[in-house]
Amino acid sequence: MPVTKFAISVPAETMTRVDRAAKRLGMTRSRYIATVLSRIAERERDAAVTKKVDEVLASLDAQDFDTLNHLRGAGRSQGTEW
Repeated sequence: MPVTKFAISVPAETMTRVDRAAKRLGMTRSRYIATVLSRIAERERDAAVTKKVDEVLASLDAQDFDTLNHLRGAGRSQGTEW
């Protein structure tokens, strides 16, 4: 996997906690920070998807829900014969 190096300023107390956590988990500092950043980015992406789904669901009207309920009620075998 390609990597990108970058420099950031972090308070010494924070780095001490990062180093302790990484050591406790058997990870390098870089691996620990990369894992944390990845999880934060995933949460942001998931939150954006959830927001979009909520927006779409909020825009549905009664007819849309009737159609959805009809489709849910249809058995898997109904309407599948060609």
